[in-house]
Amino acid sequence: MKFNNPIYENEELVYEDVFLFQNYFDGKSRLDADVKPVVNLWTNIPIITANMNAVSWKRMAETIARYGWLSVLPQDMDIETLTRIIKHIKNADTQYDTPITVKAQNTIRDALWIIHKRAHNCVILIDDENKAISIFKPQDLENLDQFTLLWNINRPKLITWKIWISDEDAFILMDEKWISSLPVVDDQWKLRWILTKKNTLRNNLYKPTLDENGNLDVAVAVGINNFDEKVQILFDLGIRIFVLDTAHGYQKSMIENIKKIRSMYGDKIKVIAWNVITEDATRELILAWADGVKVWIGPWAMCTTRMKTWVGRPQFTAVYKCVQEAKKHWWFVWADGWIKTPRDFILALAAWASHVMRGTRWAWTFESVWDVKYDEEWKMYKENYGMASKKAVGNRSQNLNKFQQAQKQMFREGISTSRIYIKSWMESVWDIVDECMTGLRSSMTYLWAKNLAEFSEKAIVWVQTSAGFVEGTPHGKIKK
Repeated sequence: MKFNNPIYENEELVYEDVFLFQNYFDGKSRLDADVKPVVNLWTNIPIITANMNAVSWKRMAETIARYGWLSVLPQDMDIETLTRIIKHIKNADTQYDTPITVKAQNTIRDALWIIHKRAHNCVILIDDENKAISIFKPQDLENLDQFTLLWNINRPKLITWKIWISDEDAFILMDEKWISSLPVVDDQWKLRWILTKKNTLRNNLYKPTLDENGNLDVAVAVGINNFDEKVQILFDLGIRIFVLDTAHGYQKSMIENIKKIRSMYGDKIKVIAWNVITEDATRELILAWADGVKVWIGPWAMCTTRMKTWVGRPQFTAVYKCVQEAKKHWWFVWADGWIKTPRDFILALAAWASHVMRGTRWAWTFESVWDVKYDEEWKMYKENYGMASKKAVGNRSQNLNKFQQAQKQMFREGISTSRIYIKSWMESVWDIVDECMTGLRSSMTYLWAKNLAEFSEKAIVWVQTSAGFVEGTPHGKIKK
């Protein structure tokens, strides 16, 4: 990537300050663009979900690995929870989604409580032998008494299919039968998985992120102190991507612990260290043998670090400068923060970030960890909080005495609670990733880049005024 006017290369710029120019296109289709990341982390698209307590848990990690990107489980998880979640992810199917099930004794109230846990937006009634009987979507349960037993609700004959159905056949069947979800059963007609109409299309666009054993993959964040026993357990569970997580990554403890984890596992693992915003910090962590670093201090929805400490850097320049240093050593950076729209995601990749991390944007999806709540106007939302907030710090320091907990909370740098409303067209991480990846593929055709390395090489960045940015936004009336 280069600037059209080199004078701007040393300006401090945010994503809104810059844009890309077009090149001559000599291809045929957007689908020909290779969106595999420029470095090998076993992912097939360059997206990472943040290690936030309100975002990356079992459902999120399973879903995103199935479609080619990667989730980082938070460092706050205890080892028992991590073990349970990792085993679930490793045993999940690489193509089909996990169904939500209910039984004859369950009521409509029970079904509505769990129906939004996954984006296929339905529950399946099963018998004691795990055979599928009926399927219910939210509209099937409207205007009925909440304590009605599901067994007593008459439903059309359930349409199922065997495991070996192809995506095209499944799509055609659902289209002909006017259904959006297809329960998948084994040879004994026991329910195994579920396939949605839209996911038959996604299966042809995305490939799963798999570990060395062919199972869905996930990364885990650990703190930079006393991680030996925890890392060994995680390694034995099949974890090979570790994040060393601390707010200020350019410090002695981080460098020492990168060297320590390397002395324990050598090149059997990938280590990503964070957070940094400067070339010097990037260089020192990579020389300590981190495979990559995350570029971020402060910018985004739940963090108050920049406003409280005034330490930080405009994010586009931070990514660009850290990338230049990382490339000298043949390693990589992850871009995090201020990724609000597909254009920000694309600009980070144009600056040669290998992956882009997002957090709050995932919090409003059905796959995020918290239950759906409803406001006074009956609109759905989920709660989110920053990982340096009073709430997060309190959870992280529960084993300390009250005085020590109070000391820790004095240094909070984040918002403890926020309502994140679920948008009707963006309920699932699938929808958000579709938005990002279709935008990226189109952008690659505008620059005529066949892969992401070429995309970054061909990208010419132009600087614009704030009015120029506003001009590029949609101006149609938006219904509130």
